[in-house]
Amino acid sequence: MARYGMVIDLKLCIGCNACTMACKAEHGTQPGVFWGRVLEKEWGKYPQVTRLFMPVLCYHCSDPLCVAVCPTGASHKTEEGLVLIDYDKCAGCRACIANCPYPARTYVSKRRFYFPDTEIPYGKRELLRHEGVVQKCDFCIERLREGDVPACVEICPTSCREFGDIDDPESEVSRLIESRKGFQLFPEKRTDPSVFYVK
Repeated sequence: MARYGMVIDLKLCIGCNACTMACKAEHGTQPGVFWGRVLEKEWGKYPQVTRLFMPVLCYHCSDPLCVAVCPTGASHKTEEGLVLIDYDKCAGCRACIANCPYPARTYVSKRRFYFPDTEIPYGKRELLRHEGVVQKCDFCIERLREGDVPACVEICPTSCREFGDIDDPESEVSRLIESRKGFQLFPEKRTDPSVFYVK
């Protein structure tokens, strides 16, 4: 069985946030809810200033701490290594948010709209009836089932993201991790994230 994963090239990311907006459009998340974001860091003094853009999302860990503490089984892991949330089971206790070492989850107390009493745009209905639940990136599982890549990967103008099977040594993601010394965030947490970065 494949283990889906992503490699993000930090040298190619230009901080345009196309991935952020593609994610919102794909899933119809409400105002203030972002399943993926781009963090920015700047250091140095003019004229030698360095800026770093770092896309962050759910890391779909092999040993997810969020799943371990979920009292209802809403947070669960699939055979392909995806960490998902069953919104019908989520009690909104937020134990997963407290236990996740990455700021990847958002608690949604009630439905909010971009325009008064107007459904979330783009015809996306997956989240409309769910209130009092935690939401997060699902690697665009509906797109994966149709043979596509996640929306953030498809939209990136610099192609800084590569998506594929990290258990397949012949895949492009595995090649990048090996040849460019891909690294994971917070390895000391021992969650074995499925998202790697290369410099």
